Amino acid sequence: MHGSQGSGAEADGPSLKRWSVLVSTVLVVVLLASTAAVLMAIDSLTQARSRLLDVVGPAVVSAQQLGTDVVDQENGIRGYVLSGSTDFLKPYENGLGRQSAAVDVVKILGTPKVVEAVTTLDSALTAWRDEYADPTITAVRGGTPVPDEASGKQRFDQVRTALSALQAEIALERANARTALNNSASSMAITCVVAMAVLLIAVLACVAALLVYVVRPLTRLRGEVGQVAGGDFAHTVTSSGPVELRALGHDVERMRTRIVDELDQAQERNVALDAATEELRRSNAELEQFAYVASHDLQEPLRKVASFCQLLEKRYRDQLDDRAVQYIDFAVDGAKRMQLLISDLLAFSRVGRMRDQQVVVAASDLVGEARRNLAQALEESGAEVEVGDLPEVRGEARLLVGVFQNLIGNAVKFRGAEPPHVRIDAERGDAGMWVFSVRDNGIGVEEQYAERIFVIFQRLHTKDRYPGTGIGLAMCRKIVEHHGGSIWLDTTVTTGTTIRFTLPNADAHSLVPTG
Repeated sequence: MHGSQGSGAEADGPSLKRWSVLVSTVLVVVLLASTAAVLMAIDSLTQARSRLLDVVGPAVVSAQQLGTDVVDQENGIRGYVLSGSTDFLKPYENGLGRQSAAVDVVKILGTPKVVEAVTTLDSALTAWRDEYADPTITAVRGGTPVPDEASGKQRFDQVRTALSALQAEIALERANARTALNNSASSMAITCVVAMAVLLIAVLACVAALLVYVVRPLTRLRGEVGQVAGGDFAHTVTSSGPVELRALGHDVERMRTRIVDELDQAQERNVALDAATEELRRSNAELEQFAYVASHDLQEPLRKVASFCQLLEKRYRDQLDDRAVQYIDFAVDGAKRMQLLISDLLAFSRVGRMRDQQVVVAASDLVGEARRNLAQALEESGAEVEVGDLPEVRGEARLLVGVFQNLIGNAVKFRGAEPPHVRIDAERGDAGMWVFSVRDNGIGVEEQYAERIFVIFQRLHTKDRYPGTGIGLAMCRKIVEHHGGSIWLDTTVTTGTTIRFTLPNADAHSLVPTG
């Protein structure tokens, strides 16, 4: 279903990838076109500047130099005619030599009018030299009469006219070159402005398309997803824009639908769980009440059974055979053990029901009270209890004394061949808790029984070998958990038994459950 919807979205419009390729292509084309236009304008400006500086400028200078050379030739001829000294021919000869170089530079301009003006000037100079200058030099050297000066002046006026026409044409070329340079500069400036404007418009158009086609649908989708994330799971997520965004919106909508279904199922389970929890709480309360009442009410009949059995044994012992006496002993022993079991069960049921005020108490005082309660057993067994630096804790002192008393008593009961040695320490734990450890050198507990020993009525040994009811460690767990802590067997210690448990420090608030 998801694949078919994705294909439909593909057919409805272009994907984000296609849009990105299209936008990138447009930007690249506009950028390349703008760059090409600017480069062409720069090239045109460079060519115009080069023609003005490298071609027209030297031609102007050469034209001016050519005028000077022509005047030098005329002055040299006049001086030679008047003085007859050959020294006056040097300006003529120098001007004639420089004339050729100047004409070559001017010809570089290459325009038809310039070429025509140069040709006209060259013809006029040739006519002047052939018809006047050279004959005059020959006549002065030979002592013969010189040619008519008027005809020479007429020829030279033609040279001046041709030179003026050439200089005027070169001046016009210089003006045209300057105009072309200015036009190229203006064209480059306009091209740069237009290119930047086109590029800016293209970028703005792409940004606008991105905002309309991608950012706006994405923002809308984000808002709808945020509305669902805020708790409005009934809100239907819709999406628009590229195929990818629509597919994402479809996936989010599917996820929302699945979450709504799971939430409905979870609410149904929670309702059932709350009902079961309430029923369990009521049942536990009834069981605790029953255990308390039963334990309390069974005390008196058991005391009567034990008392009358002992009275029967005492009064009629001489009249009974050994088997009858043994039966009476069995009955008395069973009644006493039943009394002890009921007493422990009664104490177990009272934990959490009959609460004392929680106070800050030194753990060393709790251990001291437990040792006093076990003074006879400790003395008979030769046990040594070593107490480390213990902190102050918060809790019900009477119950906490019971924890230490049970653990020390177990160390004495389950001792090995050597006299019992008990070490009690404490160290800081996490979350404002102290971690206590009670370590002994007794027979130890196998790792596989690490949980079983804390279950009520669970015994690892027969009552003949180690007396007791099997409630002690279960009582410790209930008391410790009643104070918000936990208790466990440290399986990393292989010698003896090490029980660890946590209790809140003196600064902690009460962790006792209220319900």
